[in-house]
Amino acid sequence: MNALNKKYSESGVPLIAISSTDIVVYDEDTFSNMVIKSRDEKFYYPYLFDEMQTVAKNFGAQKTPHAFAIWNQNGKFVVKYNGAIDDNGAEPEKVTSHYVAEAVDSLLMRKQVKTNSTFSIGCQIHFRK
Repeated sequence: MNALNKKYSESGVPLIAISSTDIVVYDEDTFSNMVIKSRDEKFYYPYLFDEMQTVAKNFGAQKTPHAFAIWNQNGKFVVKYNGAIDDNGAEPEKVTSHYVAEAVDSLLMRKQVKTNSTFSIGCQIHFRK
């Protein structure tokens, strides 16, 4: 994610990570632990906490991570891509399709995103009732 942030921040495209994990079930994912994780793993982008899980619910996120490319289209923000970051989150050296990067590259070139949705693979987001 640092690589994506570095690549696109120069083009004015921000990367933001949001944790929507249910801390009642997963107390290891509390905000204070997020701060430590972002420092230890040297995140160079904002890492926000969705305590009430509102963002995840509104966007329909199901897994962590679940990526979205949101683009300003005629003054309105539109989801242009949603799903996995790439095709192999477990083994980055074996990635062959960089879904988020491909979507953002297309948008920057004012082209239509070819793959606008994939299945996000990761841990299920458990929503509080």
